[in-house]
Amino acid sequence: MSDRATVQGSLLDPEVQACPYSFYRELRTNAPVYQMPETGFYVVSTYEGVQTVVRDPATFSNDIPIERLAGESRAELGRKYNEHLSELGWGHVQTLHRTDAPAHSRHRRILNRAFTPAMVNAMVPSVERTTTQLIDAFVDRGECDFVAEFAFPLPGIVIAEQIGLDPREIATFRRWADAMLATQQGLLVDDDAVRYYAGIEAQAQHYFAPLLEERRTSPQSDLMTALVADSEEGDEPLTMGELQDIMNQLVTGGYTTVADAVGNAMMLLIENPDQQALLREDRSLLRNFADEVLRLATPAQGLFRRATRDTELCGVAIPENAIIHVRYGAANTDDDVFPEPERFDITRENVSKHVAFSRGPHFCPGRPLAMQELMIGFDRLLDRLDDIALAPGVVPERSSSMLFYSLRSLPITFTARN
Repeated sequence: MSDRATVQGSLLDPEVQACPYSFYRELRTNAPVYQMPETGFYVVSTYEGVQTVVRDPATFSNDIPIERLAGESRAELGRKYNEHLSELGWGHVQTLHRTDAPAHSRHRRILNRAFTPAMVNAMVPSVERTTTQLIDAFVDRGECDFVAEFAFPLPGIVIAEQIGLDPREIATFRRWADAMLATQQGLLVDDDAVRYYAGIEAQAQHYFAPLLEERRTSPQSDLMTALVADSEEGDEPLTMGELQDIMNQLVTGGYTTVADAVGNAMMLLIENPDQQALLREDRSLLRNFADEVLRLATPAQGLFRRATRDTELCGVAIPENAIIHVRYGAANTDDDVFPEPERFDITRENVSKHVAFSRGPHFCPGRPLAMQELMIGFDRLLDRLDDIALAPGVVPERSSSMLFYSLRSLPITFTARN
């Protein structure tokens, strides 16, 4: 049973967020379903428990009013945020991972047009070109801040090209993403914060709106056009409110989480020189490497569901309408599934069982592009950089976040390969 007294620490503790593995072990052992006293969320930490939740949308719904994700104590601030955003632009509506069938099925069919194998293959030259240009910019210096100069720009530029944003403005892009996640990141601490972050998200919305309308009349070969194109299945076109909510999810999911994965990947290679040497010698391991990064350093450590009825999970009673926090990062280090789960092993045989992209009907459609960015990025990096190490005296810091496993910066040194 869930027992708060047997759990030391909190998912809101920056030290736990920076290195959550021992806390996850404690949760899985003592409270596999644990109600956070700070938010009221029920945290699910075992692989089996997470699989049960994500594969049963009838019991564990994705249809959650976004203000509830601020936690019980800040739900009113979440409601105010949406009201203020509605005044400035378009308030949040439920789309994609915030919906269940049949609404989710309609949204997913439309989004799938943007992530067909042909569309992803068409993005590969952009990934290759961007990777080369980014490395060119720092390779002769022998040092760089890997997060600022590679991890964030790579997916940022690739997705920016798809949504019509000038790649030189990716700092703005990141600012938008932070604001879009304010409700879920615990940033809504008072009314001033509500107005501040809602104002930034509204700026993004007013940037996207004319571009979306332009794509309706002047289609291009990009993601925005795919979203507004007429449906071959006879689906109703997405409203502007729905389009804005999907853009919100594409910005935060297609950019922030991929950037975090790239930064985490470099950190893991530096910490595990034997695995770096193995990958240098055998590039056929690139896919397994990418999956092992996503398993051990899961970028989106957890997301949410809502109980549609009174139910039970891992022996714990869950009341109707309770918010379930599905902790993917904990499930991915469950030793019932992954032997020696905290060891980075790019030859791990069952690594594809990880749940970094979730499972079930809400499996992430952006997986193929994210995998391409990781594999192409590190194939080129290992071709051009030797002796990769942390810069002298550097202790990497992680961003304080309950949801994301993200490095603030990663200063590295290296020698350029001929």
